[in-house]
Amino acid sequence: MKKVVQFGAGNIGRGFMGQLFYQSGYEIVFSDVAQTIVNELNKRNSYPIKVVTNDYTEEIIIKNVRAVDGTDFEIVAAEISDADLVATAVGVNVLPKIVKPLVMGLRKRWENGNYQPLNLIICENMLDANRFLEGMIETQLTKEENQKRKKTFGIVEASIGRMVPVMTEDMREGDALILWVEPYAELPVDRDGFVGEIPQIKGLIPYSPFEFYIQRKLFVHNAGHAILSYLGWQKGYTFIWETIQDESLKKICKNALLESAKALSKEHGVSLDSLNEYIDDLIFRFGNRALGDTILRVGGDPKRKLSNNDRLVGAAKFAFNHGIVPYNLALGIAAGFMFDAKTDPTALEVRSAVKKQGIEAAVQIISGIDEQSDLGKMVISIYQLLNDGIKPEKVLNYLN
Repeated sequence: MKKVVQFGAGNIGRGFMGQLFYQSGYEIVFSDVAQTIVNELNKRNSYPIKVVTNDYTEEIIIKNVRAVDGTDFEIVAAEISDADLVATAVGVNVLPKIVKPLVMGLRKRWENGNYQPLNLIICENMLDANRFLEGMIETQLTKEENQKRKKTFGIVEASIGRMVPVMTEDMREGDALILWVEPYAELPVDRDGFVGEIPQIKGLIPYSPFEFYIQRKLFVHNAGHAILSYLGWQKGYTFIWETIQDESLKKICKNALLESAKALSKEHGVSLDSLNEYIDDLIFRFGNRALGDTILRVGGDPKRKLSNNDRLVGAAKFAFNHGIVPYNLALGIAAGFMFDAKTDPTALEVRSAVKKQGIEAAVQIISGIDEQSDLGKMVISIYQLLNDGIKPEKVLNYLN
């Protein structure tokens, strides 16, 4: 049986990648620092996921699993030394922490005379995650080792579309390992990132060039999620499905995603009709009440989500570059600066920047937007209207 080492046994690691690997005949070795999860996986060698929709529920038992302590680099490296595949789903901020065990694992493979191709699938919400990780790995290897790495180790970007909510105690029903997920299970990957044969994995869809799919995920899927959360917060909603049921907010979200879609169509020559179909399907999926996905989770970490090249500001700049005025994306950005979740440290940081230095300075500090630029002026004007109590659905009327 082939073996995959999966860095991260969280929502995406267990709730998405684990399912695809199990259904493709792999033994799955999770590397994680949460000892409770590690112990439970080793005790049971399986875990359940519950596929939920508004109409049905299906439970799937993921088998052939075990786990290792992610802080024990020697053990992780030993697993990598004879693995057939590696994947990450740890979060962008944690990626640097897996570089050392990865490098140790590669060296152990070579010491053992194992020069079989090994590919790593990166499942993180980050543009150019492959280059980011490759750069860190490269600095840890000698010139000779890097030459071997380029021939034997592929770093493959992936676009993760499955939505997996934070589990509540009621959803867990006493099971520390269970996860609720949506049915969507496609895994677009960068065909050009692989070394050797592309592994046969259920749901894996290789594409080339891959930039379009990464941008579509970030500037459409992630952007839409963020807009719904920040606008939903403005109107006092708790769940994403509540926000999408608000026709006025649904319209803003769809129009924002069309702004991104038009830019994507121009950039990559992809038909706008196909992008419209993707948006319609996405909005339908956002309405999955059974997932119980909350505004707090989806809108969490606004400092990162409002940063210069992330889902909202990146999308708005991308639209401007193609002659599209991103009114609705700018509304999402402005609403993000008003996301006042007391339990979220970066939300407090964003709000503090606004309160202490004003929105004009905050858009520069948090988002890298020049306050005198067209986008800066638009975001500042919309923020001020929202701050004056104008409802989100009425704001854009004041700009025309």
